[in-house]
Amino acid sequence: MQIEQGWLDAATRLQSANNDPRPDPADISLLVVHNISLPPGQFGGPYIGQLFCNCLDSDEHPYFAEIAHLKVSSHLLIDRLGNIIQFVPFGQRAWHAGVSRFEGRDNCNDFSIGIELEGADNIAYTERQYIVLAEVTKVLCTQYPLITADRIQGHSDIAPGRKTDPGPAFDWGHYRSALI
Repeated sequence: MQIEQGWLDAATRLQSANNDPRPDPADISLLVVHNISLPPGQFGGPYIGQLFCNCLDSDEHPYFAEIAHLKVSSHLLIDRLGNIIQFVPFGQRAWHAGVSRFEGRDNCNDFSIGIELEGADNIAYTERQYIVLAEVTKVLCTQYPLITADRIQGHSDIAPGRKTDPGPAFDWGHYRSALI
C-alpha cells in the first residue's frame, strides 16, 4: 500500500467535489477517525458515497431528506469488509471535521486527514476494519511524519459536545496496539 500523488493505491477512487486547497499543504499533522452509517445504524449500500458526492436521493429514506443538502466529505472510508474508498486526495482539504479545535488550533480540516469507518457509536467495528485502519495509518504516518501517535484523534476529541464518533464501541487500545 502506498500513496501516489495524494491517492492511496489500495483505494477505489470516488471523487468528491467537496474539497478545496489547504492553507498550507505541508502542514498535514492530524488524523481524525470518524464513523458513519446511512441510514443510521445500517450498513452496506451506496449511500455514504452518494452523500459525499452530492447525489444522495432525499426520497430514498426519510433520514436522507435531513442530510441530502449537506456538502461534506472525508479523505477515506473503510467499510465493514475493509474495502477502502478515497473521495479526496490527501493534499486537498476534505470537509469532515466541521467546527473543531485541536491543541489550540481551530478548523482542523486545514491540517488533518479524515477517515470514516462504516459504523455507529455503539456497534462493534469489524476486525477487518481495525486491520485496514492500522495499515492505512502506518502509510499515512510515513508519508506525513507530522502525524504522530498523539495526533491521532476521534471526531469527538476535536469537536467535544458536538460529535460523539467514533464512539464507545471503537477500541482505541486495540487500534493503537496494531500500530506498533
